[in-house]
Amino acid sequence: MKINSILKEVLERAEPLDEEKKFIEGSLNIFLNKLNKKIEKLKDSPEIFIGGSYAKKTLIKKDKYDIDVFLRFGREYEKENLSKITEKLLKDFKNVLVVHGSRDYFRIKIKDNLFIELIPVKKVRSPDKSENITDLSYSHVRYINKKVKSDKILEDIKIAKAFCHANNCYGAESYIQGFSGYSLELLVYYYKSFLKMIKELSKPVKNNEKILIDIEKDYKIKKNILIDMNSSKLESPVILVDPTYKQRNVLAALSKETFERFQKACRNFLKYPSIKSFEKQKVDLQKTKKDALKNKNEFLLIEISTNKQEGDIAGSKLLKFYKHFSKELSRFFDVKNSGFNYNGKKSARVFFVVKSQKEIIFNGPFKDDLKNVSKFKKEHKNIFEKKGKMFAHEKINFSGREFFNKWKLKNKKKIKEMNVGGLKFVN
Repeated sequence: MKINSILKEVLERAEPLDEEKKFIEGSLNIFLNKLNKKIEKLKDSPEIFIGGSYAKKTLIKKDKYDIDVFLRFGREYEKENLSKITEKLLKDFKNVLVVHGSRDYFRIKIKDNLFIELIPVKKVRSPDKSENITDLSYSHVRYINKKVKSDKILEDIKIAKAFCHANNCYGAESYIQGFSGYSLELLVYYYKSFLKMIKELSKPVKNNEKILIDIEKDYKIKKNILIDMNSSKLESPVILVDPTYKQRNVLAALSKETFERFQKACRNFLKYPSIKSFEKQKVDLQKTKKDALKNKNEFLLIEISTNKQEGDIAGSKLLKFYKHFSKELSRFFDVKNSGFNYNGKKSARVFFVVKSQKEIIFNGPFKDDLKNVSKFKKEHKNIFEKKGKMFAHEKINFSGREFFNKWKLKNKKKIKEMNVGGLKFVN
């Protein structure tokens, strides 16, 4: 199947159904009419604007739709709590959830598959006056709508979003650490097509150098980007200068791990073009377990839960714990395979395929450090000295399941500190 035929089919699949579009538009109008009546009662009315993919005509088909509605508050509200004012406006609305963050916003359930997110923002004249990323949303929508006029580019943006969504790279949330919708819109616009984008971004990078992209050429010398930007925004493998605010890296959330997964998916599609590259591949846990046992490995399936707010906060806490426990497990076992699946609420399931190392060596203190040598000897039995340093070798005679149960008992305090409330095996 030729690439162009595949992309045509992807686009057809990525396009929301007509009835979905009509329902979203109708529901949004009803919501806005009701909200406007509330706003009219205020002395100084904040400005409403629609944001996100819906406003930029880059919305793709999903199981659940989130439509961003922003309330822009002017100078009159300089000293006011914008979240509190917005909350009062929503007093008579049903199914409202407060989402806590640097500035609280509100998630209104319209139907099981449709949510409107009402986000209070500051009306800023200069981007450096913004308090958080949502204050820049207005300029992001204006920029994309001004620059992206071609239907072909809009179509390729949808294809790029579908590709990243299928390969678990879509979303700047801390439990995904991937590409935001805005970043993909900018990248496709910059490279002029989806194919050109994946060809360029999948190229190997020498010596772990950063990929620097400055669409508006705000920096005369590209390397000055690395000097001018805050160092905390430069940890991602790709630095994409925000064309509306040159001090911001649009891809600051992108992790090395996610980018490498994206590159691998790009190379695979370019080498073996297939519609499967745009279909979310679920891990067949039964097959994974069967293969593990066949290869004389152990299969562990664990459920982790937290009491933190569902979404980015809960997801990031659960992912952090998963990574921590993976490291602990790898001290005694070879981790052959593993996976993290967050359900979007307050729990996640993780799996590990492990093989015992049979024997490991522990590094101890120098032999002259008598106090710590004594302590080391109490903790370990088979002690030996090499080049003035103490070591211990220990046979691994316990299973992964036994390790988990002992580790869980021993680390109760740490587990609590990591905001994990539940931790159990799934049969």
